[in-house]
Amino acid sequence: MKKKTISRVLALALASTMTLGLAACGNDGSGAQSSSAQGSSSAGQSEAGSGESAASEGAETPIARQTITWSVIDVNAGNNNVGDYAEEIMQKIEDYVGHDLELTWVANDALSEKNSLYYASPSTMPMIMSYGGTMTGDVVNAAKAGAFIDLNDYIWDSEKYPNLSGMSEDVAANLMVDGKLIALPRTRVVGRYGLCYRQDWAEALGVELPANATPDDVYNMLVAMKNGNDKHEGFCEYPMEMTSYTGPFDIIQTWFGCGNGWAEVGGQLVPVWMQDEYFEAVEYIKKLYDEKLMPQDWPSIPTDSWSEGCKKGENGVYIDVMDSGKRIWNYFVAEDTLTPSVVNPDEPASMVLYGAVNGHTLATPGYNGFYTLSASTLDTPEKIEAALTVLDKLNDPEMLLLTQYGLEGVNYDLDEQGRVVKTDAEDTALSANYLGLNQLLTFLPSTEATTVATVTTERDDAQNAAYEAALPYAVIDPALSYKVNSAAYAENGADLDSQASALRTQYICGAISLDGFKKGLDDIRAAGYDNIIAEINEQYQANQ
Repeated sequence: MKKKTISRVLALALASTMTLGLAACGNDGSGAQSSSAQGSSSAGQSEAGSGESAASEGAETPIARQTITWSVIDVNAGNNNVGDYAEEIMQKIEDYVGHDLELTWVANDALSEKNSLYYASPSTMPMIMSYGGTMTGDVVNAAKAGAFIDLNDYIWDSEKYPNLSGMSEDVAANLMVDGKLIALPRTRVVGRYGLCYRQDWAEALGVELPANATPDDVYNMLVAMKNGNDKHEGFCEYPMEMTSYTGPFDIIQTWFGCGNGWAEVGGQLVPVWMQDEYFEAVEYIKKLYDEKLMPQDWPSIPTDSWSEGCKKGENGVYIDVMDSGKRIWNYFVAEDTLTPSVVNPDEPASMVLYGAVNGHTLATPGYNGFYTLSASTLDTPEKIEAALTVLDKLNDPEMLLLTQYGLEGVNYDLDEQGRVVKTDAEDTALSANYLGLNQLLTFLPSTEATTVATVTTERDDAQNAAYEAALPYAVIDPALSYKVNSAAYAENGADLDSQASALRTQYICGAISLDGFKKGLDDIRAAGYDNIIAEINEQYQANQ
């Protein structure tokens, strides 16, 4: 099947141009936001000719029009696909994919509970179910019980599913249970993590990071931002921003040669806290804490205020996803929050999206969130094909435009180069017409190949360059696909991982000694992690 080429859309861009809004409408009283999608009622009443009309536009429907039920993540409390043009947008989506959509929007913090209820009553399961993060034990157990369609039997058909079939086999391996592909990913950039810092502060102090910066270079930058030099006083009390989320520590650990959660050591896969480099990295982080180069109350700082410190000038270094560094930069240049540079007050402050340090940074698993297809409610071949057709066609350029940017002439225009220019940026009611619909996208075959061109700023370009530069240095988790298929890990691996992370926090903050830290890790091994290590390596050796 050939994709229709949109007039005036001339190029594809990197994933950083994706909007990431989420939203919902209605409430079923159980913590889930639910409703039929805007326009689905009218779509259900439409004649078959509407599907044929879409086919003439390049969206052939080989089977009769179906109604696909779908649970979708919502973190915006009821604002998605609502407003004057919402019904029109949903109608266009349904006509293009050739099937009707009945969406149930589930609040992110209620998702696990809601999915557990579905597992307990398979006849109520939406045909497509959405999940955040990576695969967990409850999903694995449901898969082992036969709750989901084995997608290996379908999606590699490039004629039927030209977008889905382009999925990375490495990402697919992380979504396998007992050899069955039980989910489709929400694809993400692999080289997304890194270090960002306030450029004007570093320039004023003469501590901008060189190419191939070392952990010592970062330390010296933090010290200078705190203490100043002979020309400038220090700019902040705690230079490195930090919250209760300890992902930045995982990134810092890679600078010292640690793995990403797990590492290969002597031909065996082991958790990183069994590496010598891990303790070297933790001592470095503890030094940052002891010298007050990071907030002393970081374990109690909520993640929803993360990046506020850099925005407000309380911190100058941010370590996590580099798109957050870009958003800090956007804050500096915005008219209502304009932040003058300390080097040139006539210009706004800026951020450097630096990325890898010492030739290393953390890799994402290639996805963040995923979709399963219910074996109980997708009970005919026609329904299965319909669900996969919907998921596939939503990644066509037409649908990428519609779900991420709304209607041309209403929500956006196209410039002479065919790039999207948003016209509703200051009109939240208007942008709510399509808000949240990008949660229907797998972004397959890859984020780079499935994002339409938009007018970019220097901040967007810097982010894209940072992603590309970080990719060769991004350290993957070599055990990710094996953990999914480890019964021992499914039983208590996530809990034991949390215990190991808590021990690291306690040591960094001085609550326990180094000996107490190491003993705690030994106790974790005795409590079941040695069984996990054995199961992981049994699979690993079988694949060598």
